[in-house]
Amino acid sequence: MTENLFDEVGTLLRTAADQVVLPLFRQLDDADIEEKAPGDLVTVADRRAEELISAGLRRLWPDSVVVGEEAVAEDPELLRELRRSGPVWLVDPIDGTANFAAGRRPFVLMVALLIDGDPSAAWVFDPLVGTLAVTRPGAGAYVNGRAVRTTGASADPGRLRGAAMSRYLPAAFRPRVQAAGARLGELLPGQHCAGREYLDLLLGVQQFVLFWHTLPWDHVPGTRLVRAAGGVARRFDGAEYHPAVEGEGLLVAADERVWTAAREAFFGGA
Repeated sequence: MTENLFDEVGTLLRTAADQVVLPLFRQLDDADIEEKAPGDLVTVADRRAEELISAGLRRLWPDSVVVGEEAVAEDPELLRELRRSGPVWLVDPIDGTANFAAGRRPFVLMVALLIDGDPSAAWVFDPLVGTLAVTRPGAGAYVNGRAVRTTGASADPGRLRGAAMSRYLPAAFRPRVQAAGARLGELLPGQHCAGREYLDLLLGVQQFVLFWHTLPWDHVPGTRLVRAAGGVARRFDGAEYHPAVEGEGLLVAADERVWTAAREAFFGGA
């Protein structure tokens, strides 16, 4: 992957935001918003942004394949492409669609590059504040061109700040989350935007985040960035998160010590 190609992907996300996403923010009509499934929204901005981004990625790397969230909604078989050999782009045109549709922040645009099925590079762009996080093969994580590291956070549970995405948590797990709140410094309810949670972890705003649903377009870009910055992204049982392995539940943390402390707070000796 050339340096120019790496930079062009960031430019492509900025273009999609400027030409499609931001002009439609707080300008949507009811007819511009649909449900793909109960509670799962898609807007005209999602579809147009994915078309623009996908076309641009194919131009940048003609032999590559693009797997977009909205394309998968139309044809779930496209998910098989994530395991193919060669370059595959994974696109989330608007992460935080429910926020976007309601005229709320945050929402982000995300892309990841997989090579032979393994995450290799990632981009997360928050257009409302102009924050772009990137990582490329063999490199660390950068936010607006500045190298960032997540390591070195306190592992004292009473000083940890993080979020637990409660919307999809099974009823049996909710008491664990509520109990963990008493052991942690601050437990937030989440922002309904996985990409923004990952950005906040990179920037040190929080030290961990817990998810239940782990769709690849929501988590491959962010986990690639966090790991490049020294962080940890694992299933609750300690297995490393990988997009080709199905499952639910994901705990992401600033480093190994924080992951262990957060897991202990949520699960105890379980």
